[in-house]
Amino acid sequence: MFDLGNVLDLPLIWYGLISTAIFLYVLLDGFDLGVGILFPFAPSDQCRDRMMNSVAPFWDGNETWLVLGGGGLFAAFPLAYSLLMPAFYIPIIFMLLGLIFRGVAFEFRFKATGSSQRIWDYSFHFGSLLATFMQGMVLGTFVQGIEVQGRSFAGGPFDWLSAFSVMTGFALVCGYALLGATWLIMKTDEQTQAWARKCAGYVLIYVGFFIALVSLSMPLINADVKDLWFRLPNLFLLLPMPGLTVVFCILLWLDLHRGNEYRPFFFSIGIFLLSYIGLGVSTYPWLVPFKVSFRQAAAVSQSQSLLFAGTAVLLPAILIYTAYCFYVFRGKASHEGHY
Repeated sequence: MFDLGNVLDLPLIWYGLISTAIFLYVLLDGFDLGVGILFPFAPSDQCRDRMMNSVAPFWDGNETWLVLGGGGLFAAFPLAYSLLMPAFYIPIIFMLLGLIFRGVAFEFRFKATGSSQRIWDYSFHFGSLLATFMQGMVLGTFVQGIEVQGRSFAGGPFDWLSAFSVMTGFALVCGYALLGATWLIMKTDEQTQAWARKCAGYVLIYVGFFIALVSLSMPLINADVKDLWFRLPNLFLLLPMPGLTVVFCILLWLDLHRGNEYRPFFFSIGIFLLSYIGLGVSTYPWLVPFKVSFRQAAAVSQSQSLLFAGTAVLLPAILIYTAYCFYVFRGKASHEGHY
């Protein structure tokens, strides 16, 4: 039987791969969902055309990482999948409906004219907003933890609906809007870029507020998180993460007012990366916080080995395709859909 478990720590490798896939989804689909969130507030139809064209080559490929993350969780950690999915059925269904509705609006808007185009403009916006808000609520519920009894979900169908999850939903909407605004600064010019720069400045204030609020709330919600972050010497070891987040926010604010085009987007990525690492540190090694670790949830070694062999071939191909797509469509987007 094909088994790499004798030479590799497969549960740890899969934990890292799935965490990376989820972050890549948040990053790559985050900026085009952010463009959708900002879409109806653009100053003109020409600006909206440029916004749509800036994400047209990327948006469908970006969602590949959502499939990889969910599929990888199901195959590599079936116990965690069976516990988490019943807790998140309703918000995930709403999220998928938002993504589907958004995709349909994306295609129909290119063909629509006149007043019908306005309908698809708002469809694109509300589909993006719904998908983002539901993702944030799933994140908040995941951080809070779910009720588990034995190897089964023991909570109710609406446990995901809480004050904390609503707060994280709004936080992610602001975060994606920041990614979308800084993406537009990088990919557009003239009126669209100037408007996006103003949006990024406003949204950054809300992002900083929500990062601080979530960071303070998590230790209050869970004593283990509080002990992890405030116990010595952990406090000094982990302090660079919030410190760097503050530095990136300040540098992003300065770049927005200095007219830089590319660095704001990369500083936004840095803020998301540091926040994601902080979340990972707080919840490690739990796949079902704070009930089931990734080792307890792992599939048998032979299953993970077979899955790893296929991933070793497909994952580099996907990464190469993604990088090539961004390379081909580099530069500024025009209202006519050309780069």
